[in-house]
Amino acid sequence: MKKIVQYYYKWIIQINRLRGFPLLFIRLVLAYGFYMPAKLKWADVGGAIDWFKNLGIPAPAFNAYLVASTEAAGVILLILGLGTRIIAIPLMISMLVAIRTVHWVNGFEAGNNGFEIPLYYLLMLFVLLVYGGGKFSLDRVMDGKYGVVPDNGRNLKRV
Repeated sequence: MKKIVQYYYKWIIQINRLRGFPLLFIRLVLAYGFYMPAKLKWADVGGAIDWFKNLGIPAPAFNAYLVASTEAAGVILLILGLGTRIIAIPLMISMLVAIRTVHWVNGFEAGNNGFEIPLYYLLMLFVLLVYGGGKFSLDRVMDGKYGVVPDNGRNLKRV
């Protein structure tokens, strides 16, 4: 039994070396997921405005530009891992609105244009809001550059 436990701990040490990758993969998957919707909205802003109007979204022109800009900025910032926690907030709001106005009536299943995929995006964005961009991000490079860094996720300490 002792040998099994030793192998287990050696394995855990190896697995811990991969800790930086999940947040990177989440950022890249989300960037890929937001790319086409942003591109389509910018390619036909008039169509996006009409669609928002048909969905009953207030100020459809303003919101079409706002969502298209948020998604486009989100793609770039998520790829770079820059301002990850900040961009996660408007993208989460966008997902909540999409779930409510487009997907909710279709149920859960993604195959029926349900809210499954936007819910997954919302959950991944929440992870980024809580944990930040991770080891492989510009956020990490900038840690401490302006005098404070997170201390075990609970406090800020001066550097």
